[in-house]
Amino acid sequence: MTEINITDRKTIAEIQEDFHGHFPFLKLEFYTAEHEMGQGSGKDAMLDPLKSIGEVRTVHNAGEVSIHGNQKVSTLETTFHDAYGLNVQVFRKSGELWLQTTTTDEWTLSEQNETAKEFTH
Repeated sequence: MTEINITDRKTIAEIQEDFHGHFPFLKLEFYTAEHEMGQGSGKDAMLDPLKSIGEVRTVHNAGEVSIHGNQKVSTLETTFHDAYGLNVQVFRKSGELWLQTTTTDEWTLSEQNETAKEFTH
């Protein structure tokens, strides 16, 4: 398990790097609006990774997001939204492409990462 520290001064890119360091075949993208369960987010709503968290969120709590391999993607996305006002979507690498995990949001982060690893090598 790891903790990702959330503060207004951190950039989106810093949080993305923290997450990617633990799940090298997954990435987090941040969006202007929340997506519905099973639906994706449009590229036009994607936030610039150089923006600070304070610029883009609606709930200004400082804290840590616990991330572990047995956690479902949907749970992680909901935690970011409910606790910190951040709209995130997990992506899984598939060869040279990054796929939104919309149809597999009930998979765990480890399952997503292992599946991506198999399709990337």
